[in-house]
Amino acid sequence: MTLADSGTLVEPRPLSSTVNKKALLAGVVGTVVVLDFVTKMWAMNTLTFGYPVPVLGEFFRLTYTHNPGAAFGLNIGEYSRVFFLVLSLIALVVLGLIYRSTPARDRLRLLAVALVSGGAIGNIIDRFRFEAGVVDFLDVGIGVHRWPIFNVADMAVSIGAVLLLISFYFEEKDGDEPEPAAG
Repeated sequence: MTLADSGTLVEPRPLSSTVNKKALLAGVVGTVVVLDFVTKMWAMNTLTFGYPVPVLGEFFRLTYTHNPGAAFGLNIGEYSRVFFLVLSLIALVVLGLIYRSTPARDRLRLLAVALVSGGAIGNIIDRFRFEAGVVDFLDVGIGVHRWPIFNVADMAVSIGAVLLLISFYFEEKDGDEPEPAAG
């Protein structure tokens, strides 16, 4: 029996320009966390600690290391691991508040929050797992002029932070008032 045979008419729902906030958050955070975890496990199981493997000559190398500090080698000493773990947890709370106050139509901000959250969670997992700190392995630079070694989570945090700044800039420029949105 088909819908037409049952005598029930179903009106199609119009496509919406908004996104399902929870699905976007879960999808992006989940993808970042899984990709970060898998690539870190690959680096730990494949690369020799501290030994650079050229991929694109000396410009892009894979160099497995641990970072007890924050993204891109920021280190404040003996208690870096605990300090940045607590700071990351606080950041997740703030990101949660931003997420809750962001309307579903603001896809850029939702994507930004999801990227930063996924990256933060990826590095938090390492801070709990390894006393030595976060696993890093992506190494970019020329000769001795190198960017600090980083990972997928760091990329997600950096890209998300830039997108978040852009979204706040355009909100301020347009004079939009953030509207409350159900979480």
